[in-house]
Amino acid sequence: QVQLVESGGGLVQPGKSLTLSCAASGFSLDLYAIGWFRQAPGKEREGVACVSNRDEKLYYADSVKGRFTISRDHAKKTVYLQMNNLRPEDTAVYSCARRASSVCAAANTPAYGMDYWGAGTLGTVSS
Repeated sequence: QVQLVESGGGLVQPGKSLTLSCAASGFSLDLYAIGWFRQAPGKEREGVACVSNRDEKLYYADSVKGRFTISRDHAKKTVYLQMNNLRPEDTAVYSCARRASSVCAAANTPAYGMDYWGAGTLGTVSS
């Protein structure tokens, strides 16, 4: 069955980095777009970034542009989210999701068409 498993979360100080991984199984990663989302305590979920099956990248949150990088390793069936220069406001549960399409959703509807979600991994930025 389709599974998405996130890992790599943890506690880091402001200004440091974390790399999150989303391991996919049960389907061909080459055919689908994968997105990263986050939900901070007391806030709604927001789209962070997406990568299409052709490695075209879209960053949804203005606050992460220039700091976060999404990438995928087709051989390892894994999508990564490299997060640099982290801020306390980046603290959230980060989840990856598969889109029922090879292309990413439009910027104003990042979660549209997502059909499978991982359970999430917590990233905490604090001194």
